[in-house]
Amino acid sequence: MRKLHAALVVACLVSPAAAAAANLIPVEDFARHASLSMPRLSPDGQHIALRMDDGDSHALVIFDVADMSRPVSMLRMPVNEVPANVAWVSPTRLIVEKGKLFGSIDRPQLTGEILATNVDGSHQDYLFGYQAGYGTRGSTRQADDGWGSVDGLPAKANGHFYLGAHDWVERDRSVLYDVDAMKNVRHLIGDIGVGQLDFLVGPDGKVEFAFGTDTGFEYVAYQSINGHWAQLGRAQAGKFFAPFATTPDGRHVYAWYSVEGGPAELIEQQLDGGDRKVLAKDDFGSIDDVQWTAPPRQPFAVATATGAPRPIYIDPALPAAKLYAAISQKFPGEFVDFIDFSEDGRELLFSVGSDRDPGSYYLIDTGHYKVRRLFAAAPWIDPAKMAERVPMHFKASDGMELEAILTVPNGVPMNKLPMVLLPHGGPHGVSDDWFFDWDAQFLASRGYLVLQVNYRGSSGRGVNFEQAGYLQWGTRIQQDLIDGVQWAEQQQYADPDRVCVYGGSFGGYSALMSVIRAPKLFKCAIGYAGVYDLAMMYRKGSIGSDTFGKNYLTAVIGKDDAALAANSPDKLADRIDVPVLLIHGEADQRVPFAQAKAMRAALDAAHKPYEWMAKSGEGHGFYTEANNVDRLNLMQAFLAKYIGKGTTPP
Repeated sequence: MRKLHAALVVACLVSPAAAAAANLIPVEDFARHASLSMPRLSPDGQHIALRMDDGDSHALVIFDVADMSRPVSMLRMPVNEVPANVAWVSPTRLIVEKGKLFGSIDRPQLTGEILATNVDGSHQDYLFGYQAGYGTRGSTRQADDGWGSVDGLPAKANGHFYLGAHDWVERDRSVLYDVDAMKNVRHLIGDIGVGQLDFLVGPDGKVEFAFGTDTGFEYVAYQSINGHWAQLGRAQAGKFFAPFATTPDGRHVYAWYSVEGGPAELIEQQLDGGDRKVLAKDDFGSIDDVQWTAPPRQPFAVATATGAPRPIYIDPALPAAKLYAAISQKFPGEFVDFIDFSEDGRELLFSVGSDRDPGSYYLIDTGHYKVRRLFAAAPWIDPAKMAERVPMHFKASDGMELEAILTVPNGVPMNKLPMVLLPHGGPHGVSDDWFFDWDAQFLASRGYLVLQVNYRGSSGRGVNFEQAGYLQWGTRIQQDLIDGVQWAEQQQYADPDRVCVYGGSFGGYSALMSVIRAPKLFKCAIGYAGVYDLAMMYRKGSIGSDTFGKNYLTAVIGKDDAALAANSPDKLADRIDVPVLLIHGEADQRVPFAQAKAMRAALDAAHKPYEWMAKSGEGHGFYTEANNVDRLNLMQAFLAKYIGKGTTPP
């Protein structure tokens, strides 16, 4: 009894701060990588292929649906390479697009190589790529001096797929092959004298459209008419027209479309552009996340690219739409995504996820409505302990309506909280969304309100909005971020005396650039794998390494030396009035380590305080768990030092 009494006394003497610290979610939980991802169901519903990651080891793994206890086969990938895209071309054969990992904050970059394997791991072939002699029939295939991609599949799996190819020498040319993935035989079906384009093939196997951003970084669209390519003008294609599928009868196409460059709509039209009708649209954000029926496939619902996603039904009477609604009711607060139906419609692979849940994958027998949970993306994460993400709108200083996403620490009112501004990378073709965000959840778990702003240049709101960020990296984009902070303070969500900024890649650039543009608004800045010298992007790093990349840089940052210097943090270090933390991987190929060293040298020359973390062997974002634990521990100590520890629940 005396021991029990003593224990109770000690428990009562524990401070609220100590209790809160004891309840913190371990840093390690935010440093781990999901080991299973990207599942795909075979056409006969008998097998599931998925990507497996184990440290530096990556593989394509195939399971029998009837027995998921151990894999049927495994296709191991070389170091730093992953199966970036997988498609079944028959019930027993798959094709794999290879990707290369440049770092954890960068998506795997496709290498342009395509492999094939049987479900049992036999008959592995190298269908396209620059490595000759690879695969079971490698000796019969010369190396390809170009880059390949999967541009589509026939409506019914027959062992074939459509391969888009882009020659490294003949850059102003795009070709398309019908490839027999069993025999490794190609048949040319499309050829156009414009580089970098994708193709759409009709149910009859004939090419209908070619479209995309060409080597001059201009968006173009063409239609094949009697064997000749005709460029679509504004009257036919508006400012943006991207056909991505044909209707089951082959007479119409589904496409993303925008007349004047606003948010993309989902349309259906005849091949010649007639009988065009809008299936779904939104005035603020583009239409996204198409949900498909079983074959013959047709869209039954979509969602918007902005805000908390909700299904917009195109045809709620379809059986697939009714099934989707029923499943959604079983997962309140989650977003349901139909991934694959078997060709007979009996089996459906789907996922659910939310702002608090990284996601789980399920298989349902649509005949008996039996649901099986296959696996969770991150089973160590407890959604109940994660923070809510709240999309909101605010007006920028010039009147433009922008989207903000606030991640609110659990159990505390959103009132004058210490806040971290978290600008996303990119900046173009990328945006923040409502779904689970590892950085935001980590910061919120430490008691910080997190603000993310979809500034001009972000994707999800149409061509005009994205292009409004061109040549504005250090000016209007930064002002959008600053306006977001000031709005959060005016709404009394954030404590004006306790605001820091942290970002990776372009977000790292913004972390340094925003404190330069808004003196006294922030108390500290953290740049992670950031760009700090714009002119260096033309000379070093993978972005400006080819013609297309250089044209991209010319379009988005320009080539004027004075303007580049005026918008480069390393040239403006004397204006930085807050402590800085720089974090970078020494093996970063996307944004080379030289960028961080240039920023460090500039801070030294300006006699500005900073802290430093560099890790050998790490690329564009740390990948190893131990290095990420070090990074997150350093970040939380840095934040606590300059804006105080985060708020804890009462």
